[in-house]
Amino acid sequence: MVGDPAVGVDPAADLDAAVDTGVDTAVERVVDPVVEPVMAPVGEASGGGREDPEEPAGASAGGDAEHPATAAVRRRQVLSAYVALTKPRIIELLLLTTVPVMFLASGGVPGLWLVAATVLGGTLSAGSANALNCVVDADIDERMRRTRRRPLPRHAVTRRAALVFGLTLGVVSTLWLGLLVNWLSAGLALSANLFYVVGYSMLLKRRTTQNIVWGGAAGCFPVLIGWTAVTGELAWAPVVLFAVVFFWTPPHFWALAIRYRDDYAAAGVPMLPVVAPAATVARQIVLYAWATVAASLLLWPVAGTGLFYPLAAGALGLALLVEAYGLLARARRGAEAATNRAMRLFHGSNLYLALLFLAVAVDPFLR
Repeated sequence: MVGDPAVGVDPAADLDAAVDTGVDTAVERVVDPVVEPVMAPVGEASGGGREDPEEPAGASAGGDAEHPATAAVRRRQVLSAYVALTKPRIIELLLLTTVPVMFLASGGVPGLWLVAATVLGGTLSAGSANALNCVVDADIDERMRRTRRRPLPRHAVTRRAALVFGLTLGVVSTLWLGLLVNWLSAGLALSANLFYVVGYSMLLKRRTTQNIVWGGAAGCFPVLIGWTAVTGELAWAPVVLFAVVFFWTPPHFWALAIRYRDDYAAAGVPMLPVVAPAATVARQIVLYAWATVAASLLLWPVAGTGLFYPLAAGALGLALLVEAYGLLARARRGAEAATNRAMRLFHGSNLYLALLFLAVAVDPFLR
């Protein structure tokens, strides 16, 4: 759950994993009626599924019909492409901050149906935002080495089909959360979706070095959604956790951008590591790491946690700061040294957030 969220790995591996883990014969019986209507646009994009121009008319309806095994493979390819549009690893990271907050809000174990409904609604909402982001960023993804094997650059799905898919998921997720959880949670999920797609993807990403600072706020909404799903109202505790994720995002993402600086430069995306020296970026990372640790400790008096949480937050915060200062020391030696250390901070920040929110979930049981 805390591995690289759709970054730093070969995206083709993600597609293979999606195929291997979810599409057996039983699932195909359920999926076929849904997949068949989108086969045409996918076929048009990839060149598959068309009649041979020299094939006699009606031949495909006769003895030369597509072999069932070939049709099954094509269905799996279509399904895996649509799954990849939702960026499942990013969704995992978002849900990692949703469920623990529900434990905190409940003071124990929340209702299992409520957790399931919130997780499914949140998954659909995040999948919608990620699919629409793929539509907006299709030109960038084609130019970046680490993203050029996503479904749109590979023409596995048409841009129009991806747009319809993303919008459909957004509508379904909003109705699901509104009807089965509450309308406050639904509204927050929809707001996060719109902010990510319009605010970050369309307005900020290509225009400012602070794109991930403000655009990353969309990834903070799951803590609010998890809290309101249980309580039906906002409070200071989820706002503090919102701040934790907000301050955590720049060090996390800038570490990745240091590693893929040339990729972002080639795509014309002004991430801070593209336009500023490595030492400048590292100093900013250290400042945001300190802000992250301070915000995490603020939850102790605001939420009235037990002693377990602040002890865990303090230890984890110390580890995060050690990694941030380690990157700064390398950056002062030169850009290449910083690049070699950057992915260590990236992976470490994932682990930090996972363990911090695990402490949020465990603390109510130790008071």
